Amino acid sequence: MQSCARHATALVLIAAAPLCLAVEAKTIDFSQPEAGEALPGGAATHHKRINKDVFSQPSANMAFEREMQFKIGNGFFKRLWVSAPASTQAADGLGPLYNARSCQRCHLKDGRGHPPEGDDDNAVSMFLRISIPPQTDEDRRLLAEHRVNNIPDPVYGTQLQDFAIAGHKAEYRLRVRYEPMPVKLADGTVVTLRKPTYSAEDLGYGPLHPQAMLSPRVAPQMLGLGLLEAISDKDILAKADPDDADGDGISGRPNRVWSPSANAPRLGRFGHKAGAPSVDEQSQGAFTGDIGISTPFNPYGWGECTEAQVDCRKAPDGNSPQYDNLEAGKEVMALVTFYARNLAVPARRDAGDPQVLAGKRLFYETGCTGCHTPSYQTRADEAVAPEQRDQHIWPYTDLLLHDMGEGLADGRPEGMANGREWKTPPLWGIGLTPMVNGHNQYLHDGRARGVLEAILWHGGEARAQRDAVAAMPAADREALIRFVESL
Repeated sequence: MQSCARHATALVLIAAAPLCLAVEAKTIDFSQPEAGEALPGGAATHHKRINKDVFSQPSANMAFEREMQFKIGNGFFKRLWVSAPASTQAADGLGPLYNARSCQRCHLKDGRGHPPEGDDDNAVSMFLRISIPPQTDEDRRLLAEHRVNNIPDPVYGTQLQDFAIAGHKAEYRLRVRYEPMPVKLADGTVVTLRKPTYSAEDLGYGPLHPQAMLSPRVAPQMLGLGLLEAISDKDILAKADPDDADGDGISGRPNRVWSPSANAPRLGRFGHKAGAPSVDEQSQGAFTGDIGISTPFNPYGWGECTEAQVDCRKAPDGNSPQYDNLEAGKEVMALVTFYARNLAVPARRDAGDPQVLAGKRLFYETGCTGCHTPSYQTRADEAVAPEQRDQHIWPYTDLLLHDMGEGLADGRPEGMANGREWKTPPLWGIGLTPMVNGHNQYLHDGRARGVLEAILWHGGEARAQRDAVAAMPAADREALIRFVESL
């Protein structure tokens, strides 16, 4: 563990930063790595071999007696659920509508999902969210009080599922079409982006609502979630600048979303639009929406079936007294949440390499740290688990919402996020995605094939940084990308 006071001697904090926060830390020395930089997850950072399992290792500072919880949680994360009734009550309750039969099927090797590779490929690690504008005063009240993030489609709910158990129809089939979009950089290099168009075809329950709004989502990587959860609200809100009062062109807004555990609104920090406040609430939402499994916060055995899907709601479920009259009871969810919180961040590679350090300088000078905040000190209070408590971490995110421009806009709000805003994703581990997942497809819908394409899709508040990268000489651009891929 490392104290805030010690780091304050090495970091120059901006004048407006309150107290001793490890946010907006601006280094002035790019000749060598900063103290602690080689351990992006603090003492929880693991040093296991770099291979396909590099995202699936437990926090390195986990006590021996807690390792069994991690392993059992991993078992539930990988569990293949089956439709009810089954010969065992331990794994039945799938669906009736679902996107995948297990958490692992979307979060492949605890890493990143990808779009379907063609018309013959399924969309098992990608789906479309769906909602409609508020229709009534009651809808508007629920949104204003943050009790819901969206108003569901009256037939299809808030998420389209492309699988169903036997005897029931799937809701749709996702089709993606790409249009090539050449972009010429200042040095003459041409990069061809692919502009996606999404459609929901073979609808199983009639037409979508005429005002339906669709948003594509690939499953994000899982590492470091417990550490992100351990960042204090104060440190995140210190970066918010909704009216761009400092005039740097970057605003940053917090999302406020309903917390079932607190029975009150809380700061959102998980999901592509910060639509969930905690790892537990995000996990329970995914169990219900993705697999159709009931949990303490979503106790109905029919998963995401709506009132309009009558037969779907009548299907047998797996709710059992053995599991708190649920399919995934409190103990199961506690183990899965423990597992998700403790998927460790791997140690940095090549942090002291001259090209990486040159790329780091360009990352800072270009202003990328305006959203991708390098480091934080996690909370030190007893409410935080010992593995995540009081750690100096390097996630490169501010967990805030930013207008990313028309090119990335989905036109669908979520809580306080509008149709052009996305949460800044953490960058740790990004360079290991090809090894873990066999692809390098980034952004919320996997349209970018590599870090450079992802940068070139940046617009809105990040347009100036995007343009600066496009204007760089090739050697500088390569150094910048090398730095990002070393995180």
